[in-house]
Amino acid sequence: MKQQNWLFLLALALPAALLGGCSTLTTAPRSEAGNVPERVASEPAVPPLVTAPEPETVESKTEAVSETIPDPIVHDPIALLCAEIGAKLGSVSTPDCLRQNLQASSNSVQQRALAYKDYPPLAGKPPLGRVLLIGGIHGDEFSSVSVVFKWMDILNTHHSGRFYLRSIPLLNPDGLLRKVSQRQNEHGVDLNRNFPTTDWNASAYNHWVEVTASNVRRYPGSAGASEPETRWLIQQIKDFAPDIIISIHAPHHLVDYDGPPSAPQQLGKLSLRQLGVYPGSLGNYAGKDMRLPVVTVELRSAGIMPPKSEIDGMWGDLVQWLQQQLTQTAATPKPGLAE
Repeated sequence: MKQQNWLFLLALALPAALLGGCSTLTTAPRSEAGNVPERVASEPAVPPLVTAPEPETVESKTEAVSETIPDPIVHDPIALLCAEIGAKLGSVSTPDCLRQNLQASSNSVQQRALAYKDYPPLAGKPPLGRVLLIGGIHGDEFSSVSVVFKWMDILNTHHSGRFYLRSIPLLNPDGLLRKVSQRQNEHGVDLNRNFPTTDWNASAYNHWVEVTASNVRRYPGSAGASEPETRWLIQQIKDFAPDIIISIHAPHHLVDYDGPPSAPQQLGKLSLRQLGVYPGSLGNYAGKDMRLPVVTVELRSAGIMPPKSEIDGMWGDLVQWLQQQLTQTAATPKPGLAE
């Protein structure tokens, strides 16, 4: 989309969206994004990507839009974040993002909003438990952000109150919203190797050097929790005290699981295949150290969205598993979490 066309659409969409009356802006299908993480020796091979065309894509755009956004939007952190997301992703428009009514409670390295949305309990209906949903830990996994937005749309219409859910659609905005998106944050740190796991000091740097051959895309940082995005998510876990964490990634095409049993065997077309944990990973930090169930949904492609039927199927299976899991563990204390 050319810059002038984008500005025209934004000028039309933003006033209505900020008043809660925005409509969906559709986008034409785009080709596969090129930012698919490469293999390293310590991690499993990525299954071949499907080359057949799919109904919707999330290819990164190449325009640097932040410098052209009108000044009033620049001073509204959520409006600015949504404008940049809408200019970057093919399947999430600026109005799509704005209608979520995200809340900002901190900032990234580049001072972009770290935002979330709560789906709280309903009156007279105590929830089975709390669920934390996270997308975009890696900035080049576009589909992980877009699928969270699609699931939020489902919740906006069908939130039943069975769970108190907090959604963080984009933990790493700086990595995604660069002109060329990258896995790491602005400091070049892989956020999913930066959590202060019990083995971080002893193993994180050595693992990076010896196993990944100092792969810059997997740099764990100078210390555990050195990054503002990591520290913010740690605080979210402490404050929200989730019973289960769901983290969306790509493109391993599987379901990974860390923490106490039992794992979901199938989510849509994704089957359980546990990958193990790494020093500084969220699965290690929350699943192993804190004994919290962590479900990692590895989508098939980082740059191509699953069809709507698959998005809905994954969500339906996930809700069913959450209900079963939380029913079984509702009375069990959560070790390591503040009351």
